[in-house]
Amino acid sequence: MAFEPSQAFLRYIRLGDQEILRGIYAAVRDHNWDTISPNVSNVQIVAQRDSFRVAFDVLCVEHYIDFAWKGTIIGEADGTVTFAFDGEARSAFNRNRIGCCVLHAPSSVAGNPCRVEKDDGTVEEGVFPEAISPHQPFMNMRAISHEVLPGVTAEVRFSGDVFEMEDQRNWTDASYKTYCTPLGLPFPVEVAAGTRIEQSVTVRIHGEPATPIGANETDAVVVIVDPDTAQPLPAVGLGAGGCEAPLTESEILNLRLMHLSHLRVDVNLVEPAWQAVMSHGIAQAVALGVPAEMVVFVSDAARAELQSLVDVMSKLRPDIARWLIFHVAEKSTTKKWVRVAREVLGAYDTSIPIVSGTNWYFTELNRARPPVNALDGVCYSLNPQGHAFDDASLSETLEAQAWTVESARGFVGGLPIHISPVTFRPRFNMNTIGPEPDPEPGQLPASVDPRQMSLFGAGWTVGSLKYLSLADVASVTYFETVGWLGVMESASGSPAPEAFPSVPGGIFPVGHVFSWYGGMKGGEALATRSSAPLFVEALALRKGEWIRLLLANLTGDEQSAEVRLPGVSDPVRIEVLDEESVEQATIDPTTFRRRKDVESVGLADGVFTVNLKPFAVACAKVQVMD
Repeated sequence: MAFEPSQAFLRYIRLGDQEILRGIYAAVRDHNWDTISPNVSNVQIVAQRDSFRVAFDVLCVEHYIDFAWKGTIIGEADGTVTFAFDGEARSAFNRNRIGCCVLHAPSSVAGNPCRVEKDDGTVEEGVFPEAISPHQPFMNMRAISHEVLPGVTAEVRFSGDVFEMEDQRNWTDASYKTYCTPLGLPFPVEVAAGTRIEQSVTVRIHGEPATPIGANETDAVVVIVDPDTAQPLPAVGLGAGGCEAPLTESEILNLRLMHLSHLRVDVNLVEPAWQAVMSHGIAQAVALGVPAEMVVFVSDAARAELQSLVDVMSKLRPDIARWLIFHVAEKSTTKKWVRVAREVLGAYDTSIPIVSGTNWYFTELNRARPPVNALDGVCYSLNPQGHAFDDASLSETLEAQAWTVESARGFVGGLPIHISPVTFRPRFNMNTIGPEPDPEPGQLPASVDPRQMSLFGAGWTVGSLKYLSLADVASVTYFETVGWLGVMESASGSPAPEAFPSVPGGIFPVGHVFSWYGGMKGGEALATRSSAPLFVEALALRKGEWIRLLLANLTGDEQSAEVRLPGVSDPVRIEVLDEESVEQATIDPTTFRRRKDVESVGLADGVFTVNLKPFAVACAKVQVMD
């Protein structure tokens, strides 16, 4: 197992190479379900030959919330591990949840049987869900156990509260989470100053493995490309940037190099200024030479609102890829508004697809299924920070993006699936029940993440493009064009340069990822498998006689990737975006793209090695001749 001091997070609890739990941690969540960041100190670790003890202090302080807790993790000679939480409220505040959380990884247990001991002492025989469960699979839990290896069972036991499980794949977390304080109880609840909360989670192994257990750890990550398993690439676009200024010539040039398929334009017909917002977005789409993905929000006055839209659009006559229809008061849009949209928008062009679903998380679509018989396509949005915010947790979400598509197929059939948009952070708090405090001076809005301009952000996007490209989605819309939610900075620069220290007019690393991906537009994605996908992810693209492989180091350590590309013997040209080249790539992208000092390596039986610096992204290109 690994202890991450900055988050007080116990991760990747394994028996040899077999994962038992993805993690154990504790969370303090306020009345709006915001998680208060932990400030961890005084970490003490005592390790013996057959036991260990970890102790640490945690402060969760934000606005009016002041909560302190002490944590201990004890490992005993028989393999028992106990994570204990002892906390005290130092101020009065409203909370939705405080306490321990346990994560099981679907990649290890989905579809497998488990045994749940209930709070009343009864036992339930169950199964970890394969399709994403819209509601809690298990409730009133005291313990849960499952088989790790033949003859070996892992038991997880809880104390201090009543626990239940939810399927976090709904929010693209790669886990089933068992948490305390059932959602069926009223919330938020006032916590009085001086209130103490004590909980613990104990993990035990029962039985003996048939053969000796040992971890199989190697220095190199192995990446295997399967040229026989291919999927046509989806249409990939961006959202229209929020700044009011029109795109500059330089911005247009750099965005055109990404070979976008569309531009998302949000139009809230309830807002008085919707025409100005729409005109700005359509102007960006026209400048880039791409159709608009028109995202239209209506109220109960939908018919009149949509007619006003058609009247304006009929004068502009922009090229439209599809309509995305949402009702401002519904998490998952119902049939009534889809029918009204089809009737009214048909006057503009009956051939434009009518798409709907949710502007929120996949979970809203999963809990309130869309009216598939009335639609030409279904849509939902994705972001990796519904519950956790560190790099490792964000990397874990990548495979879960494909799981949402797989589960959606179970209830939308063959309808095209559109993912719109994909963002690093939630665009708004979808579960707020009270006012959100304004950011402090110099702080970023809740929707902005500095990793938007980072190498890690580029690597995460490589993984997202991989899983969604192979999942057979019709289209994916990412981020925005310009600004701190975009793929490049505006000419005027960051509004908060200390918190978001970008280069005015600079290209973010993620912008180069879209250029590499867009250069293969019209091609196909090849299946890839990484021996350590949380360390190195790989996206393989093929178009004609060319294969382009994007490799992303998702860690802050150097990684070596051994790439196996069957049937290829020609030299491979490798471009690297890392800590040494990122400055040039940001400031002078033209020179970066045209540089002649890129590495060229030969293949031995279709195998070559790429060394990746921390958070590096490499683009390997090879010509394949029949």
